[in-house]
Parts: sequence; structure tokens; C-alpha cells
Amino acid sequence: MIYAYIRVSTELQSYEGQRFEVEKWCERNQLSIDIWVLEKVSGTIDLEKRTLGKTLKKMRKGDFLICTELSRLGRNMMMVMSILNICSEKGIQVRSIKDGFELSDSIQSKILAFAFSLAAEIERTLISQRTREALAAKKAAGIQLGRPVGTSDKRKRFDALLPKVNKMREEGVSFKLIAKFVGVHENTLYRYLRGESCLKKK
Repeated sequence: MIYAYIRVSTELQSYEGQRFEVEKWCERNQLSIDIWVLEKVSGTIDLEKRTLGKTLKKMRKGDFLICTELSRLGRNMMMVMSILNICSEKGIQVRSIKDGFELSDSIQSKILAFAFSLAAEIERTLISQRTREALAAKKAAGIQLGRPVGTSDKRKRFDALLPKVNKMREEGVSFKLIAKFVGVHENTLYRYLRGESCLKKK
């Protein structure tokens, strides 16, 4: 399948210019577009929230993705490289008309694919590191991490069953059976009771 991707940033811009370039390129190369993917969205938006992201998930090995230039895929180098890495891993061939860029099974493309993969891995590592540092800073500042206690519907249900749970424990009913009665995993029930400071030692 041959996909053509066209993106404009605002409602005032038209798809026609890019569409014309793609059609002329396909005519010269005796190709025909099977699916046109058009969207009006900023290239800075996360890939998962864009039509392009959904399209890449559907595409299969051997499919083609054609665009007028790589900047249509994303507004910064890291995003473009991340998208090209996804294409490389899935075996999707990419053609960028103005840039003359080609991602295929050639040696040159394989070298580029390695660079994309390395860049994507570095980006994931940096994001993970920044996340850990941010959480550590919040913890050091005394900010409670995770979901606040007492905000879920599940907790309200626990509160209503708490008298019955305590009575069952006093009667020697196993924790496993109590959890089954409440309808949650044992660990979940234990965390709730521990948070309530009402877990009674036998």
C-alpha cells in the first residue's frame, strides 16, 4: 500500500500545494497513491494524538509513506527521527520529495535507521532521567506522590464494608477470603487497611 501524508498547521492553509507535488512525483515514478492521509495540526503535537500516529499503527512491512518534506512529519529533529525509527522498525519505506530522502532496504538507509534507533533510545533515556529527577525533587520538597487517599469510588465501597471486614478478621476469616468478599486483590485490601491504620494483628 502507498500512503501519502499531507499536513498543514492552520485552518487557513490548503492541502492543494502538497497534494500537487505528490501527484506529480508519483506520475514521474509511475506510482499511484492508495490512501491519502490529510490533517490540520501542529507538528509539535504528540504523534499518538495525530492521524499520522494512527496511520503508522495500521501500516505493514513493505508499505510506502510519501510526503513532500520531512518537516511535514514533525517540527523538530527528534520527533522526525523518532517517526523514521518507527518506520524503520516496521519495514515501512519513506520518500520525502523535496529533501530527496529515502528510507528503504539500502545500506545507506540501514545506517540511517541505526542512527534513528540510537537517537530514539537516547531520547527515552533522557526522558526517564528527567522524570526520576522531577519525582525526587517533589519527594524532597515533601509533596505527596501518587493518587491522594480517599478519592476513588473503590475507597468509598471499602468504607462501607469496613465494619464487616473488621468483624470477619476478628472471627478469624482468612485475608484471602475477605479480599474475595470485598471483590479486590489481597494487596489492594491490605494497602487500604494499612492506610486506615486499622489492620489488626492476630
